[in-house]
This record gives sequence, C-alpha cells and structure tokens, in this order.
Amino acid sequence: MRAFAVFIGLFVIGFACMAFFAWPVYEWLTPEFDVKFHRVANRLGMLVLLVGFILVARRMRLADRASLGYGLPRKRFLREASIGLALGVATMLPIALLMFALDLRELRPQLAIDAGWLLRLAVSGFASGIAVALIEETFMRGAMHTGIARESGVRAAILLTSLLYAAVHFVGRYRIPLEELGPDSGLRHVLGTLADFATPLDILDAFLALFAVGVLLGMVRHLTGNIAACLGLHAGWVWIIAFLRESSQPQAQHPWRMLLSEFDGVVGWLVLAWTVVIGSVLWWYYARVSPSLRPRDESAAR
Repeated sequence: MRAFAVFIGLFVIGFACMAFFAWPVYEWLTPEFDVKFHRVANRLGMLVLLVGFILVARRMRLADRASLGYGLPRKRFLREASIGLALGVATMLPIALLMFALDLRELRPQLAIDAGWLLRLAVSGFASGIAVALIEETFMRGAMHTGIARESGVRAAILLTSLLYAAVHFVGRYRIPLEELGPDSGLRHVLGTLADFATPLDILDAFLALFAVGVLLGMVRHLTGNIAACLGLHAGWVWIIAFLRESSQPQAQHPWRMLLSEFDGVVGWLVLAWTVVIGSVLWWYYARVSPSLRPRDESAAR
C-alpha cells in the first residue's frame, strides 16, 4: 500500500500548507486584489497538490502517457472519450428525469428558461465537466490507479481510488465569515473543510453513491486499459448534474426526500441504486470492446 500512502501524504501536505500559509498569502494578496479567503486557501492547497503530484509521478515512474491512462493514439483516445461522453449523458439523463417525474426536484422559483440561458448553461456545464474529469481522472484513474495496481493489484486500486474519490467531494465547502478572519483562519478552514467526516452518518448516502461511481469508473479503467472512457463518462455525468443544480431544487417536504442526499440534493440512495444498474450495462459493453481499446504493448502482454 506504499503507493496509496504516498498519494494520501500529498493531501496531508496540502492541508498542512493551507493551515499554516493560507493566511499569510491572503494578507499578501488583499492589498492589491479582491480575493476571498476560502478561494486563496483552496487554490493554495491545489497548487501544492499539483506540484507534489508531478514530483511523485516522476519519482514513481508514473509520468508517462500509459501510466497516466493516455496510452491510446490521440484519434482513438478522443473517439473513445466522445463515446464515453455520450454514454455519460445517456445514463445520467434518465435518473435526472425520474427525479422530476417523482417530484423529488422542482424548478427554481422565478427561473426564466430561454435559449440564451440554455446555451450559457450548456457551455458552462460542459466546460466544468471536462475540467473536473481531466483533473480527477488523470490523478485517480490514471497515476494513482496505476501505482496501486502495480504494487497491490487491480482490485485494491479500484477500491482505494474509489474511497478517495468519494472523500474529496466533501472537501472544500467551508466558508469563514469575513468579520471572523484572523491569523488562525488557515487552521480553522482546514478543520471546517473536514468537518463532514465527524458525522459520517449524515453523509453516508452521498458517500456510498460516490464510492459506487468510483468503482464503476475504476472498472472501466481496468477493462479498457486507459482513461478515455472514464473521462467521457465523468464529464457527461457532471454536465447533466450541472443542469439539475442550476435549474431545480429538492422538494423539501416530499415523503421520499431521503432518496436524495442533504449533501447536494442529487447523489444519494436513488443514484446509488441507479449506479448499480448502469454499472452492469457498462461492464457488459466495455468487456466486449475492451481488447480493442488497450495499448498494443498491454494487449500483447495479456
């Protein structure tokens, strides 16, 4: 488990830098820039994580294209990512429509839906989906999956990356009011950022749903030997969720409200059940096409 411990260590270092250096950096920036403290702290942590990731990937021989999950030729990679994107939209759209059909979510009051609004949301949601997928899949289903699989096997790689994938979704949502900022804000921000884990039962439904999504993506990564499909699937799911969050809100008084988590009103028990269903379908599909998606050297080795 050395590889997993190394990647967890990167997060520990990132949080430590946020705790000790976020406030000095914020004070240094505020005379010239109008910045929010939580953004400074989070960007600092992400920068430290990025630098650490680059150093670790090189040290552990994970910086090549195949180890990062980009082993396919560019045209084939983009083709498979596009297919994954279409599958992501096709598999998330039914559950989104079901939420409306069951009245679990309702359109936001005074929401004016027109062509301009739809276009802006489509573009911003797509851009967000691509950015999130690139970052998370390169890190987790790319380098981290490869590093753990080499040491401990594929099963451990899928389970451990899925645990981390689920956990990071509960990080970074804490805000300190402007009037309460001070020299200890970095430490308070880190503690507040991790506060959800102090009450695990409150986030259990969302955590399990996200863990199941991580397992599904890890399964696809293993079957295909690269992250092209993972990128597309992930981006497609985020794209549909962006439409849900911007256009609607949970029905607070609905008797089945517990099917949607309090975390974001989307992932929860309903999404967990749906992930199991689509996971079976995607397993069947990618098990059939996977030999053609593996880099030639990996296919020959098998």
